[in-house]
Amino acid sequence: MEWMPILLECARNVGRNIAPLIRNANKPGLSFGIGAGGDPMRQVDLAAERAVVDTLLAHEISFTLISEESGIMRYGDKPEESYVVVDPIDGTTNLTRGIPFYATSIAVSTKPEMQFVHAALVSDLFHNVTYTAERGCGAHRDGRRIYPSTEDSLDEVVIGVDLNTYKVREIAPRITGLLAKAKHIRHLGANSLELCYVADGTTDAFIDIRGKLRVTDTAAAWLIVNEAGAKITTPTGGPLNARLDPRERVTFVAAGNERLHKIILDHIKA
Repeated sequence: MEWMPILLECARNVGRNIAPLIRNANKPGLSFGIGAGGDPMRQVDLAAERAVVDTLLAHEISFTLISEESGIMRYGDKPEESYVVVDPIDGTTNLTRGIPFYATSIAVSTKPEMQFVHAALVSDLFHNVTYTAERGCGAHRDGRRIYPSTEDSLDEVVIGVDLNTYKVREIAPRITGLLAKAKHIRHLGANSLELCYVADGTTDAFIDIRGKLRVTDTAAAWLIVNEAGAKITTPTGGPLNARLDPRERVTFVAAGNERLHKIILDHIKA
């Protein structure tokens, strides 16, 4: 199946579905309960998910949906043929507060494990920029091949670090050495998109060791990072893999090149 045209159509339909809702997305009373990933759902999240599902059904695709909102849903006669992992809106808080950094993330896998993801899309919904990857075909930004950064000096690199968690006191000691030496630390609030920034060299690395990030946020960006030629592993340097389930959590270190990746791992305390 030619997945990429379908994923691009999904992203376009998400943009159309959420456009009328963005202005009022932060109004009180618009929460729709707790999603499968554990976060409150808003109308804009559900509208984005509906756009993805409706697009796939219009193409008569059988699939298992693995979504941060609805959880695991099966469609068609052979739902085990494809696993579609969706974070309809990664960065919902940014969207509702008017911060221009949020995305749709979609990954397609042949089995319910991240290592079998073979097609991926992360679409920056505010700036209309789309990252894509297919296994063995490289990674692209709006159709142009992308490559990661070669910078490895802690004086120069820009490193994203997600510390957004109640466990910050446990995590901070592990990265104090890195924070003391790296001069440019960032966190923008949509992790799938931040990983794509590593893939195209906008930033040099991104770290999330909280144990809080869902696999639905990372499955698509994981393939994009790998296909771009960057390096992403567990914080101990092992291969990053996870069950494709909205409750599954991951930790990782992603860097534009092996030298920087090793420097970061050396600075993170176990």
